[in-house]
Amino acid sequence: MRAMWKGSLGFGLVNIPVRLFAATENKSLKFRQLHRPCHSPVEHRKICPICGKGVPWEELARGYEYEKGSFVILGDEEFKAAAGPSDHLIEILDFISIEEIDPVYYQNSYYLAPDGSGRKPYALLRRAMSETGKVAVAAITIRTKETPAVVRVYKDVLALSTMYYPDEVRNTRDLPDIPGEEIISAREMSMARDLIENLAASFDPGKYHDTYREKLLAIIEAKIKGKDIAVAPPAEEEKVVDLLQALEASVEKAREKKGKKLTASRR
Repeated sequence: MRAMWKGSLGFGLVNIPVRLFAATENKSLKFRQLHRPCHSPVEHRKICPICGKGVPWEELARGYEYEKGSFVILGDEEFKAAAGPSDHLIEILDFISIEEIDPVYYQNSYYLAPDGSGRKPYALLRRAMSETGKVAVAAITIRTKETPAVVRVYKDVLALSTMYYPDEVRNTRDLPDIPGEEIISAREMSMARDLIENLAASFDPGKYHDTYREKLLAIIEAKIKGKDIAVAPPAEEEKVVDLLQALEASVEKAREKKGKKLTASRR
């Protein structure tokens, strides 16, 4: 596994040399765009509309469009100046309870590994956070952009999840047609609670699969072997207009499914 960032984790006056590794990977199937008549991959080139020619990497610049057609050009030095001295530092700001952070703030997850002399202070911070049950709110600069993050203990490592700033999370008041206090009968509420209880389970990430990717791979394998693919029409969903009727049918279905699982586990 290759480190994507190197720096230090600032814990009070203690600096822990660390390396940052991506904790997740995107396993979505990648498709190339082809020219249908000859099946050749299509090139995606950066073309300047004024010069009418391809633009090489070294001629690219980053510009901020402050009004239509007008740009301010920033170079690497300006981006580094904005990042400041925290360019290679994960600075711990506060220790809090993880329940205080709503999942809407989370972006990407990474693993932190000690680097060089960082093994003992890394182990110390990991143990102290485990025993206190706290997570750390920190600031990290990745690719010139400073972002808030949370550092926590995950299994036997320190994990870091980048977060959105509060002003990057859209206000729910901007959403249309959100219902207020609706009139809900006692029977409807009882059936809704019943349904939740019957669908309640312990979280097991291994039970969830990317069925779309699995089906696509099966289709691709079949086409490689020259097999004809028969696409079944989608099953028609039963339309239930009455809310209470839909809840009752759902509870019954959930109970049947739960009963089958219990029977299978006893075998």
